[in-house]
Amino acid sequence: MRRTAKVGKKQKILVIGAGDIGRRVIALLRAEHSLTAATSSPAKRSALTACGARAVLANLDQPGTLRKLPRDWDAIIHCAPPPAHGLRDTRTRNILRAIARSTRRRLNPTEAASLARRHLPTRAFVYLSTSGVYGDCAGALISESRPVHPQNARAVRRVDAERTLTRSARLGRFRLAILRVPGIYSGERLPLARLRAGTPALSEAYDVHTNHIHAADLAAITVAALQRTQGRHAPRVRIYHASDDSEMKMGAYFDLVADAYGLPRPPRLSRTQIAQVVPPALLSFMRESRRLDNTRLKRELGIQLQFPSVADGVAYSAALARARL
Repeated sequence: MRRTAKVGKKQKILVIGAGDIGRRVIALLRAEHSLTAATSSPAKRSALTACGARAVLANLDQPGTLRKLPRDWDAIIHCAPPPAHGLRDTRTRNILRAIARSTRRRLNPTEAASLARRHLPTRAFVYLSTSGVYGDCAGALISESRPVHPQNARAVRRVDAERTLTRSARLGRFRLAILRVPGIYSGERLPLARLRAGTPALSEAYDVHTNHIHAADLAAITVAALQRTQGRHAPRVRIYHASDDSEMKMGAYFDLVADAYGLPRPPRLSRTQIAQVVPPALLSFMRESRRLDNTRLKRELGIQLQFPSVADGVAYSAALARARL
């Protein structure tokens, strides 16, 4: 995918959760915009600076540190995961408390009154959520209008974040784009260790449909969502499936990667058998089957995927790996 990262006038953009995807987004935006990246790790500051962002130390679990976040931002890209425990995303709630203070300070009384009357937000917010909010859909092809039905604590926390952000957007604090993201992969994010360990997959009769997106495509989708959200006629809240075109079952994905890298295909087991040998966190992914319709992504954001299918992305990564040998 080759999209321009230009959003209009030079924007002040805050990236929260500057891991792999955050750094890729920064690389796409740095030529045209002023970027600040929030990280809780001092060791990551130099890497973020090298990417083209000003690094700020801020821990989402420690609200006091969020006072260091810039107050004059035009857009926020929120890539950070929820906390590992509980049923609420306290990290997103802490972010919203911090930016609520900055919004009040930024607007003069006349502007604030006008904003309250018209509910026309002047800022944009892009949140990277998960397709896990839908729970098990029995392999159905689903659109963004499908009601959420989270079936594990991870997904419950994501739904809490989405709803909390949506309430703020409806109050006029910003325009919001929610990206529901499936399995992210790249050359550095493939299940090679799992394949080498011989971890089993579900047999065909029990296997589940899974969805994927290449990390490079996800970064470009995030930028496109920012562009759309900052547009004059953007809706107050919009949800997109950040997924490629593949319709693949989980076992087929593992077979594809194994074949591309010359590794043994994983053994296949029934659902009862596999529950005895894989950890609960992995087993939870094997209980949910769905196919994401990405029509809205392409129609409204004009996305042209660099890797339309998992086969394209895995073949590219395997070719690069062979070239390095």
